[in-house]
This record gives sequence, C-alpha cells and structure tokens, in this order.
Amino acid sequence: MGTALVTGATSGIGLELAWQLAQAHHRLILVARTEERLGAVAEELRQFAGVQVEVLPADLALRADLDRVVERLTSPRRPVGLLVNNAGFGLGQSFVGGELAAEERALDVMVRAVMVLSHAAAGAMAERGRGAILNVSSVAARTAMGTYAAHKAWVLSFTEGLASELEGTGVTATALCPGLVHTGFHAAAGVDDSTWSGPVWLDSERVAAEGLAAVRRGQVICTPSLRYRSANAVLRTAPRWLVRKVAGTSRTGRPLE
Repeated sequence: MGTALVTGATSGIGLELAWQLAQAHHRLILVARTEERLGAVAEELRQFAGVQVEVLPADLALRADLDRVVERLTSPRRPVGLLVNNAGFGLGQSFVGGELAAEERALDVMVRAVMVLSHAAAGAMAERGRGAILNVSSVAARTAMGTYAAHKAWVLSFTEGLASELEGTGVTATALCPGLVHTGFHAAAGVDDSTWSGPVWLDSERVAAEGLAAVRRGQVICTPSLRYRSANAVLRTAPRWLVRKVAGTSRTGRPLE
C-alpha cells in the first residue's frame, strides 16, 4: 500500500481517517502541532495496526513549518500517494469585535496551508501519474456563517477547480463536506454541543469511511448522509437572502464542522 499524509491527525475526523488508512495497511505521516500527542497516536497505530508511521510536528500557520511539510510531500525517494488536508478549527467568535490575529491564523491554516500543500502534492503526483488529494471542507461552505464558512467555501471551490485541472493526469481531488460530527471540534471553539439536537450529528467513523470511499471512486464532492445531502441541495438552490436569514452568522460565532 502507499503512503498517506494527514494534517490535523491527532483528533476528530483526522484521527479517524488515520485509523482507517492504517487498517487498510497504508503507511502514514501524521502532521499536528503537539509533538507529544503525535507520538502517542503514532505508537498506538504502530502497535494495533502494524503500519509504519512517521510524525511531523508542524504549526501550519507558520511558513517555516509549512515548508517542512512541503519538503516531505515532494520527496522523490519517499513518495506520498494521498494528501489529506484536514487541519482546522472553529474560532467561536464574531468577526466584528473579534480578535484579528485569531482570524488570520484560521485563514493561514484552513486556506493558505491547503493551497500550499495541494500545490506541492499535485505537482509531485502528476509527475508520477497517480495520487489523490482529500480536502476537508464542510456543509457550512454553503451557508453564510462568518469566516469559517468562507474558508470552507474556498476549500470547496478550490478543490473543484483542482479536480478539473488534474483530469487525465491520474491524480484526483476530493472535497469532503461533513455536517455536525461528534469530535472535540466544537468544545475547542467554546461551543456547547447541546445547541443542536441528536439526529443532526454524525459519527466520525462514518464521515471518514465515506470520504475515503469517495477518494477511491475519484468523486469530487462527498457530503456524508442523506440528510446533509438534502440540506446541501436546499442551501445551493435557495435565494441567498434566505440563506443569510436562516444560516447566517450567529452572535455566538458557532461553526458547523
């Protein structure tokens, strides 16, 4: 099996993707900020899945760290067959009156890093004539929920354009667009999960499995679950004034994952 590089690999959807890739006997490169947590996850994967695991501590908001990930992605001797751009976080603040530095960091991690890493991976993969890129967007991309939605809308549009450009090269690009997922994402953003009722939640296992299945099929957009595919269709066709009214930015700044 090939090698997969996963950003944001120590929690939530990224961690589940890493486990499912390991169970499919892929070698792994795990990228996250916290070296201690990376080491613990890597050891668990080695012990229980029996796969090779590299760790690459990196803060994707820092250019020097991002460049180290680029260097690993473009290594000709140790090619990466799958890039998963998963790293991201909710801000839990409104844009107006919010901390600008936090907004800039979110932009760096969820937009700039996705662009830079995709550029590196797509070039290397196209030269080899095979590979795949999985970018984690969100159902929020169709809403008007502040800068988080804007970042995820960029990821979705970017991935569609990248998929078109890569057509015929043997390389694919997929945007995974989950809705609300049971992870530590909302707690980290200071958002109370009880705001939403039970039926709207998805398990990270299902989201990861559907995302990886979409990659194997070469599918460009994957929205797990019928209810979110239906919601996505409504958001895509509804008048934007209605979207802003129903799915616009709230005072809590609460994001969908």
